[in-house]
Amino acid sequence: MKRKVFVDCMKKNKLAIVIFAVMTVLNGAVFLLYDVMEEPFIYAEVLLLTVLILLFGIDYTGELRSACLREDQKNSVLLSNSACGDTLRDQDYSEMIGALSAEINQLQTGFSVKKQADNDYYTAWVHLIKTPIATMKLLLSENSEEHRALSAELFRIEQYVEMVLDYIRLESDVNDLVIKEYVLDELIRETLRKFAPQFILRKLKLVYEPTDQVVVTDKKWLTFILDQLISNAIKYTPEGEIRVSVEGNKVKISDTGIGIAPEDIPRIFEKGYTGANGRIGQKSSGLGLFLSKKAANLLSVRIDVASVQTIAGSGSTFSLSFPEHSVIRNKHQEDT
Repeated sequence: MKRKVFVDCMKKNKLAIVIFAVMTVLNGAVFLLYDVMEEPFIYAEVLLLTVLILLFGIDYTGELRSACLREDQKNSVLLSNSACGDTLRDQDYSEMIGALSAEINQLQTGFSVKKQADNDYYTAWVHLIKTPIATMKLLLSENSEEHRALSAELFRIEQYVEMVLDYIRLESDVNDLVIKEYVLDELIRETLRKFAPQFILRKLKLVYEPTDQVVVTDKKWLTFILDQLISNAIKYTPEGEIRVSVEGNKVKISDTGIGIAPEDIPRIFEKGYTGANGRIGQKSSGLGLFLSKKAANLLSVRIDVASVQTIAGSGSTFSLSFPEHSVIRNKHQEDT
């Protein structure tokens, strides 16, 4: 350690040593040129050298003392850690932490296995139940008022069954998005055709303003959102009309139904929340709007609602706002 400190001191005082050497050479040259006696020169150099050595010694002593202090502190910490680490208490703590970590890993593995098993079960259940639903559709194909009513209820059952699959997909970590360009009018019309029997059965007027917008999105999840919003509009509109329109980058779905209570609006997208209207006749499962919100987030689409329940016939308006860059052009512009 002393050697290292000495070398470090030499490096730190290198400039002073170089200056002393240069001054010695210059002084020697001057004394030699003017033919001055050697004794004054030697005396002066010895005096300067003595001062230089004294200052260097003081600096070296201070650096050596600091280095020894740092080394003592380091050794003290190491000894303290070593002593603490050898105690039975710390060994017990280490064993407890290891046991807890192993238990947590085991629980996580069991949870993942159970979740996958549940997903597989419900997925199989949905596919199995689709068969009797399809059979019932054929049996109710007769065009009578009773059959139309039963078909409407069967349609709702089918929607709830599909919602189970959508719930599993949205809750999983798997991303099944297929992002591409779609003509928005075709997606909206597909949903409206699907719910046409519901409009007829409930004698609701449909007002749709066609659009030529082309959007970049995922068809399956956007259609899912439209299905849920149209389904809710029909469910909570005893009479009147449902209006679908496109304004800029927004799709608006308005109804003249019973509206939404002001205190319910902040919570309608929460999981399992049915609100006052949903509890009437147990109409709502509290999942439709929750899943719609999740799907909208997946597509970077903002979903908003405006409703005035106190005015008869005011109903509700749901808006889907697409990112500006996803509405790239319209059909007419593309064709021209």
